[in-house]
Amino acid sequence: MTTYFVVYFGAVLLALVLTPLVIALAGRIDAVDRPGVRTVHERPIPRIGGVAIFAAALTLIVAVLFVDNDIGARFRAAQLKLMTLLCSATFIFLIGLVDDLHGLRARCKFSAELLAAIGLCVAGVRITHLGLADGFMWYLGLWGWLLTLLWIVGITNAVNLSDGLDGLAAGVSAVACGVIAVFAIHKGEVMMAVFMLALAGSLSGFLVFNFNPAKIFMGDCGSLFLGFTIAAASVMCVSKTAALVGLALPALALGVPIFDTLLSMLRRFLERRSLFAPDRRHFHHLLLNLGLGQRHAVLAIYFVTLVIAALGLFMMVREDLGALVVFACLLLLLLLLFRCVGAVRLREVMDRLRAKYTLAQCCKAEKHVFEDLQLEFRRVHGSGQWWHAVCEAARRMDFAYLALKTTYPDGRIETELWRSSGAPADMTRLVRMTIPLPGPGPGDGALREFEIAIWTNGSLEAASRRATFFGRLLDENAVALEHG
Repeated sequence: MTTYFVVYFGAVLLALVLTPLVIALAGRIDAVDRPGVRTVHERPIPRIGGVAIFAAALTLIVAVLFVDNDIGARFRAAQLKLMTLLCSATFIFLIGLVDDLHGLRARCKFSAELLAAIGLCVAGVRITHLGLADGFMWYLGLWGWLLTLLWIVGITNAVNLSDGLDGLAAGVSAVACGVIAVFAIHKGEVMMAVFMLALAGSLSGFLVFNFNPAKIFMGDCGSLFLGFTIAAASVMCVSKTAALVGLALPALALGVPIFDTLLSMLRRFLERRSLFAPDRRHFHHLLLNLGLGQRHAVLAIYFVTLVIAALGLFMMVREDLGALVVFACLLLLLLLLFRCVGAVRLREVMDRLRAKYTLAQCCKAEKHVFEDLQLEFRRVHGSGQWWHAVCEAARRMDFAYLALKTTYPDGRIETELWRSSGAPADMTRLVRMTIPLPGPGPGDGALREFEIAIWTNGSLEAASRRATFFGRLLDENAVALEHG
C-alpha cells in the first residue's frame, strides 16, 4: 500500500509544481482560450493544462517500473499492455495538444480516437466476455470489438464535452479514477490501480489551479487524454476479471457527462444539426440557468458524482444480478436528476420526433414529384410544350401563381400568367421571389424572368425547398426554350 500512497501524493506534488510552469509557457506561446459565445469566462485563460496532468501522471507511472517490490515486479510483468496503453494515450494527448494550439476539425479528432481504440483492440485490450451472475458468462465474440470501440470513443468524448466549467471535468474524472482504483485494488489489478492513482493525483494537484476562478484550463489535450485513459483502463479491468461491475462503476462515476453527451446527441439529431455542433444546453449550462454560480454548479455535480459513485461501490459486495439492480436504480436516479433540471423533456422529444418524421415524409414526397417532373421536361420540344411543363410543375409543387415576364430590347413587356385554381383565400402565407431564366432564350435578345409565389403550408423551409427544385428544373431544361 505504501507504493500506492507514494504514487498518488507524488503525482499531486508534481502537478502542483508543473502547472504554474505550464501557465507561464502558455502565456509565452499564446495558447490561451479567449472569451466567446461558447464560453463562460470573461478573460483569456491558458488552455494547455493537460500538459501538466499528462507529465505528472506519466512520470509516476514510469517510475513504478523501477520500484523493487512486488508491485513493481507485477507492473513490469505487464509491460506489453502497459506500453500499448501508454502509446495510445500519448497519441490521443498529442492530437488534443495540436487541437489546442492550431485547431482540428471534430471529424479528425473522432477518427484519431477510433484509430487509437482499434489499436488497443488489436493489442488484445478489449471486452471479450462479461460476468452477469455467479457462474454465468456472456461471451461476446465480434460484438466485443464493437462494444469496446463504442465504450472508449464514447467515454473519451463524454469527458471532453464535460469540460465546460472551471474544475468540472477534472473533479469528475478524479472521482472516476478513484473508483476504478478502488475496484482495481480490490481485484488485485496492480497496473490499473497505479494508472488510476497517478491520474487521480495529477488531477488533484491540477484542481488547485483549475477550480473557479480558474488560472488554467486542461484543454482538449487534457480532457481527451483523461477520457481515453479512463475508458481504456476500465476495459483492461473487465478483460482481466470479466466482471460487469468493471464497466458499471466508471459508467456511474461518469454518469453526468455520459447522460449529458447522449442527450446532447439526441437533441442535435432532433434539431437536424451536426452531432459535433456547439451547444449551450449541457447539464452545467442548465444549472447556471437555474441561478447557480459556477462554483455552486460544479460543487453540485461533484456531490452528485460522489453520491452515485459511493452507492455504486456496493456492487462490489455481490457481483451478481443484485449488482445489476443497484446499477439500474442508480441510472434511474441520474435520469430523474436530468429531468428535474430540464434536460429531459419527453413531450418535447416526442413532438420533435413527430415533426422530424413528417418533414422526412414531406421531403420524400417533394423529391418524388421533382423526379417525375424531370421526366416530363425531357419530353418537351418547343416553347409551347415548355410553358405547359412549367405550369404543370407549378401546379404539382403547390404554387399560388407563376408569371413569366419577357422584356424586349425595344422596351415592350409581355407576361404569361398561370394561377392556381384551388388557391386558399389567405394570401399572407406566401413566399414570393423572382428567378431569372437561365440561358440566352430564343435569340430575340429579350430578358426573361419568373415571378413565383409558393404556399408555405406551415413551413418556410418546405417552400424554399420547392423553389430550389423549380430552379433546378429551369437550369436543366432552359435549352428547350432556347430552341423554341
